[in-house]
Amino acid sequence: MKHDRVYLMELVRARQIGVMSRREFLKRATVALGSVAAAQTLLGACTTATEESLPPVVAATEAPADTVTAPPTASEAVGLSAEPVSYPGGGETLSGYLARLDDSAARPAVIVIQEWWGLNEHIRDVARRFAAEGFIALAPDLYGGVVTTEPNEARKLAMELTTEAAVAEIGAALDYLRGRPFVTGGAGIVGFCMGGGLVLQTAARRDDVAAGVVFYGSPLSPAAAGTVRAPIQTHLGTADSISASAVEAMHAAFAEAGLAHELYLYDGAQHAFFNDTRASYDAEAAAAAWSRTLAWFRRYLGGAG
Repeated sequence: MKHDRVYLMELVRARQIGVMSRREFLKRATVALGSVAAAQTLLGACTTATEESLPPVVAATEAPADTVTAPPTASEAVGLSAEPVSYPGGGETLSGYLARLDDSAARPAVIVIQEWWGLNEHIRDVARRFAAEGFIALAPDLYGGVVTTEPNEARKLAMELTTEAAVAEIGAALDYLRGRPFVTGGAGIVGFCMGGGLVLQTAARRDDVAAGVVFYGSPLSPAAAGTVRAPIQTHLGTADSISASAVEAMHAAFAEAGLAHELYLYDGAQHAFFNDTRASYDAEAAAAAWSRTLAWFRRYLGGAG
């Protein structure tokens, strides 16, 4: 697990001042330390913990970034409104999770697409992070309320969700956001794992995506990549099972088509390196990717803040 002392100290501070629940602390500390017992020990030391008392850690490697902004936790997102919403799509009622700042300002929008686990707390937290940065964030519930932590069940759910149905639901979310009075400018899409692939599939099928960001999603073929019109930014770890050469071929097709694009490879990062609830989480790579994602959306969706 690639965490540094600063991350662990921030967990301790968050627990000490009461902005993080005991359950959330244990969840994050277990991922960071790789042991429930170690997390419980650290919890017990929260009242007296100092930097010197924390266990040694391994520093992460990453692609260089000009400015790194660590992804905030939900507790840092002051003045947010976040709630389930319903909207029409394909003759039925669809659902999702909408997060925005508690003010009357109109802001650009971002659709946040889930991993194959479903619309879980991690994806809801990512939506809140975008809201804290000044975007209107909507995470569609592509599984209709089903969430799992079991890989075989996740695989089954993902296989049952056709690309056409998923793209249609993402399109309905785009249409819903554009009809809200508090949304202005363009609407972008960001997705993770399964969701990353769906960002690309949606951008290849629709011309109303203002920008896309792909976290370790299955790449398009070069031929399909040539049909994309939205600027695309991709993040991939070098230790991911997804072929870097296939992703590079997709971006070469973007370049040939004259499409604005960026590809970042993170040395040693695994699949799902952005998911801070899993052992694959790479704090430094995630922070660099977060900064780049925000800059990309601000460039193509309009100002946010």
